[in-house]
Amino acid sequence: MLQAAAVGGAGGLVTKTISVHPAHVPHPCMAEIRGGFLNTELWSELPKEQWIETEYKLAKATGLPVIIGLGYTANQIRELAPLVKPYADALELSTHYVGNDISPIINALRAAKAAVDVPVFMKLSPHPNIQEIAIALEQAGADALVMINSFGPCLSIDLETGLPLMGSKEGFGWLSGPAIKPLALRCVYDAARAVKIPIFGVGGVSNGRDAAEMFMAGASAVQVCTEAILRGPSVYGRIAKELDAFLDKHGYQSIEEIKGLTIRRMAEYDALPVVRPPHVDVERCNLCGLCEISCPYGAITKGEVLNIDREKCFICGLCVSRCKLQALAMER
Repeated sequence: MLQAAAVGGAGGLVTKTISVHPAHVPHPCMAEIRGGFLNTELWSELPKEQWIETEYKLAKATGLPVIIGLGYTANQIRELAPLVKPYADALELSTHYVGNDISPIINALRAAKAAVDVPVFMKLSPHPNIQEIAIALEQAGADALVMINSFGPCLSIDLETGLPLMGSKEGFGWLSGPAIKPLALRCVYDAARAVKIPIFGVGGVSNGRDAAEMFMAGASAVQVCTEAILRGPSVYGRIAKELDAFLDKHGYQSIEEIKGLTIRRMAEYDALPVVRPPHVDVERCNLCGLCEISCPYGAITKGEVLNIDREKCFICGLCVSRCKLQALAMER
């Protein structure tokens, strides 16, 4: 699958997290749900010996950078890091830690840094105090941050049986895919304003525009997993092409021009920019009525053209976000 991702256009490979012992994964362990993806995948079900003897060699054969995923505690990483060192262009440590005490994350990082001389990236869960953790990891020597891990625990139910979709003990799983992209963007944006080390944006990237959002929030690179599971490994090349087309359409010469753009734009204002009722591009509008149906203030009506009553409009922005033709735009 790593080789298929390389053929599909990936710029680098992140291997599935391994630990000292293979995971006992409950079944079923994956499901597509409305707006996202639920899993109880844990770490790799393959033993570390198979990764070391076979899988990493296949990954290295692609010629792409190989980032090796390790977990979870300092003691486990202290044992594993020397074993994978010959194959690693970098390590990605997944702690799946969701508590408030930062020390387990710091200890895992220090164990890896002591064992290898390649960059060590720390993958974080969506903590509310993400800036505090990001700063602590930067000070402790992390070479980059990866955010975010799947969110949860979450629950989804099979309505035909009344049983949870996931086969874990309580039926809980972890959420990924488009549903968590706003959460991932918030974490990237928060961390990028607090640290100087690079950030890998992860969570809900399905197309080139999603990738552009991650870069605007402050990411230096983007990872994709759920979309490749659902649509196949060719998604990597597609997303790269869509991102390239987005940059061309908007007159950007490179990703560097949009990296951190949202941070820079927000810094231009002492307060939030003044917002006026949406402008209607009558040439794009096809009078589908979607905005009229969902306007909770009765401010939108259809005639020969779309009309917005500027007195009634509450400037909530819902119509702009729902317009598929981009015929509505906020005036700021």
